[in-house]
Amino acid sequence: MRFLFLLLLIPITLFGQAEFDKAEQLFKNEQFQQAKPIFLSYLKQHPGHGHTLEYLGDIAGHSKKWDEALSYYEPLVSAHPQNANYHFKVGGVMGMKALENKLKAITLIDDIKYHFETAAQLDSRHIEARWALVEFYMQLPGIFGGSEKKAMNYANELQSISPVDGHLAKGYIAEYNDQPVEAEKQYRQAIKVGGSPHTYEKLTQLYEKNNQPERAMQTASQSLKIHKRNRLNYQIGKIAAQYNLDPKLGIEALRAYIQNYSVRDGVSKDWAYYRMAQIYRNMGDKSQALQWINKALQERPTFQEAQAEKRQILSL
Repeated sequence: MRFLFLLLLIPITLFGQAEFDKAEQLFKNEQFQQAKPIFLSYLKQHPGHGHTLEYLGDIAGHSKKWDEALSYYEPLVSAHPQNANYHFKVGGVMGMKALENKLKAITLIDDIKYHFETAAQLDSRHIEARWALVEFYMQLPGIFGGSEKKAMNYANELQSISPVDGHLAKGYIAEYNDQPVEAEKQYRQAIKVGGSPHTYEKLTQLYEKNNQPERAMQTASQSLKIHKRNRLNYQIGKIAAQYNLDPKLGIEALRAYIQNYSVRDGVSKDWAYYRMAQIYRNMGDKSQALQWINKALQERPTFQEAQAEKRQILSL
């Protein structure tokens, strides 16, 4: 009889695993809302299942449901207090809650600090936890324990683990302190050491922030030649539109962005249409500007920036 019971149990077990695998694949494809009910069903069958709890916490966090995310992450920390990543995720969600509610933030500071520092102590190579601590200590007012010295200590730890992250962290600290020359130096070192799209993006954004559009466009264009990422076409077009700079290059870049667009590029096509309209308005071409701004508004009628842009175009 026991053998027969085991035979009956096997298909149920395999079915449960298949459902979990299906939900996991949906999650990896960023189809979070389709994955969630399958994970919830699996959790009922397997209470306390670690990976399922973590996935459900991640899904809640993606939807900015911080309390729901904590309801999944905190049991994981209780069950696995030596897991650095669980501590990091709890600290991260608490940090997001603090950003959204300044009054609540004061009561969360000690817990955020505890979980991030515990993650860093448990895993000597946990890059994300050290990044979180750099930002935490820089953004926290001194009266509540903020400390540039502590932030720099974690930036130095990052430098020893990942030189490119170390330079990026030091660039972040310099930017936060309004030291653009030092920030530029660190970001250029990050490009030299790593050369990832993110390193170029940080330098481009620094130039934009400090009203150096020519350098920003040059850096983005250099990154595009190396990395061939479509998102960079939008960035070049945006700079051209905002600063009335090299309209021909801006138009070419935006056309390429629209032609090769996918959801993974991160900026919707209506923004590309909007930037195209800006460039044509800068050129004094009212007809083309109206054509593009109408495309943006057709895509998203409530697009407030596009509505304001259309008023400017009509006044030409």
